[in-house]
Amino acid sequence: MRKISVFLLLFSFLINVSVIRADEGMWTYDNPPLKQWKERYNFEPSQEWLDHIRLASVKVEGASGSFVSPDGLIITNHHVASGQLAKLSTKENDLIKNGFYARTQAEELKTPDMEVNMLVSYENVTERVQNAVKPGATDAEASRQRRAEISKIEKESTEKTGLKSDVISFYNGGEYWLYRNKKYTDVRVVFAPEEQIAFFGGDYDNFVYPRYCLDVTFLRVYENGKPVKVDHYLKWSESGPKDGEFVIASGYPGSTARLLTVAQLAYQRDVGNPLQKQVWTSRQKALEEYAKRGAEQDRQSNGTIRSLTNALKRLTGQQDGLMNPRMFAKKVQEEQELKEGLAKKPDLAKEYAPAWKQISDAYAKLPAMSKRMSFSTLTPSRLGSIASSLVRYSDEITKPGAERYPEFADTRLEAFKANLLSPAPIYPEMEEAALTAWLEEGVKMLGRNDPFITAALGEADVSEVVKRAVNETKLKDPAARKALLDGGAETIKNSTDPMISLARRVEPVIRELRKWNEEKIQNVESRAGEKIAKARFAVYGRTIPPDANSNLRLTYGNVKGYEEDTTLVPYKTTFFGLYDRAESFNDEFPFNVPPRYREMRDKLDLSTPFNFAYSADTIGGMSGSPVINRNGEFTGINFDSNNQKLSNRYWYIEEEEGSRAVAVHSAGILEALRKLYGAGTLAKELTGK
Repeated sequence: MRKISVFLLLFSFLINVSVIRADEGMWTYDNPPLKQWKERYNFEPSQEWLDHIRLASVKVEGASGSFVSPDGLIITNHHVASGQLAKLSTKENDLIKNGFYARTQAEELKTPDMEVNMLVSYENVTERVQNAVKPGATDAEASRQRRAEISKIEKESTEKTGLKSDVISFYNGGEYWLYRNKKYTDVRVVFAPEEQIAFFGGDYDNFVYPRYCLDVTFLRVYENGKPVKVDHYLKWSESGPKDGEFVIASGYPGSTARLLTVAQLAYQRDVGNPLQKQVWTSRQKALEEYAKRGAEQDRQSNGTIRSLTNALKRLTGQQDGLMNPRMFAKKVQEEQELKEGLAKKPDLAKEYAPAWKQISDAYAKLPAMSKRMSFSTLTPSRLGSIASSLVRYSDEITKPGAERYPEFADTRLEAFKANLLSPAPIYPEMEEAALTAWLEEGVKMLGRNDPFITAALGEADVSEVVKRAVNETKLKDPAARKALLDGGAETIKNSTDPMISLARRVEPVIRELRKWNEEKIQNVESRAGEKIAKARFAVYGRTIPPDANSNLRLTYGNVKGYEEDTTLVPYKTTFFGLYDRAESFNDEFPFNVPPRYREMRDKLDLSTPFNFAYSADTIGGMSGSPVINRNGEFTGINFDSNNQKLSNRYWYIEEEEGSRAVAVHSAGILEALRKLYGAGTLAKELTGK
């Protein structure tokens, strides 16, 4: 990896580091970077253009996608849709391994529990939420008052519009926006390639460029049994992007932490990230051991293992960035500059300046509790998660809506129940292996006398408790879950199901830890975070985008290669490169191509672009985002980034340092559909030709 030069680091300290650099930012649609676009790229989109892109962009499986035909056709990544593909797979027909293509709409496969959301409208409700907090309220009272007002706003909007309505916090409480989404729940699979080409090179090539992946899946949205008709979809560019071309990505970046205080970042560096690594590593190892039992066990666990491996690799890059003292010094400098700017406004400084110490004091208490909060859960097991959700629901549903946990607000109950009743398969053998390993790790990390461990196990062995809970539970059957829900809170409370009993025993401990976290950390963060946000607005205005939070954003940059060490990396790869990489490894896993690629190689124009690199500011969650040219055309689909970009969770890595997002080229997708998969009908729908 090319190292960041001392000169550039020193230079960064001589400028205002809070000023947006080059192509930095994941911008909300209410505040797009119009000034930067005009000055840097001579691009001035109309509001109509922006609205069209927003309405063509969708959220899929916690990531991104876009409409690409008027008949409800959506494109996203294979790795985004792989969970649904796995749920549709069987021992006899593995869609992940073999791929799938529905030649007619009648053959399209309905996903078990996929939800697609489109942002229809948004409204600033900051004043209403912040003014709900009464003067003199404590942090806990302020949190309750905000939550009650948010619940009221969401309920009013849902009843008035029929749309999924959520109040979203931005700038750590500095702003609140009401987002109204059109929700689709009848989503069907149209096309998916073999995983071997969607994830060519496996983990070796993950977060590496050049890449050679057909990481795409096509889905179709239905309403009332028919494909939905959409007015806003992206027209397909057959030629795709060229070197140096300006492009925009529209998607749902998961989470960044660029506006956190130094105290919060130091906690992530010293405690949070190492602990998260332990949690994910423990789960990964348990499933890898399970996968060794046979081909079917490997199929069942493959998706989760891949997801955990990806998360751990990303986490390592993020932690490397935080451990770099010179990079961390930039955050210290940034915070100091904000404080100095605030000091020039004495009236505001008196009100806002104490916020940094309030957060620092709160976070000083967190390390002592972090291990307990990380390991006091049953969520590594799907059955355990279902049982915990039912037990928690039985407690929360008896309360007024505004007093419940946010996930059980009236406006979220429909989604909660749909997820709980999903017909997706559950594999008892894998459940037993995962939960056993998790509780054994809990005993190791927390000790046998820990309240959660004591509640879960009593005097019994882990294997004894887990075996009975998994083997005797009825929760594997969606009908049994529905019966518990329909029976109401008392039916759940009185259930003798062993998995429910396990969840019921540990729930008081989980609630106690959640209460501690809310009172000691989250409530302080909310109050102090709002003050710091107002301080930032006072000093910089709205020239800095909010941290990513899994809601729709715009990012932008150039299609562009980069310099690494002493060589140049090209902006694009081709089918030539795919076959060269496969041949160089003797076509052996994970660098082997699927059989059709070997058998039909002569049909391809091997010079066709396959993947490309571009400089937009992205992070996890942007997977599946359309890469759009200034004409609003689909030119590619984001699926990865390179190693140089991994620490961008905490700060923007300049494009000059080789930070790149990676996408599948629109021309490469068409070439594969037409010549390898016999999917001419699908290609015709995309191009209109």
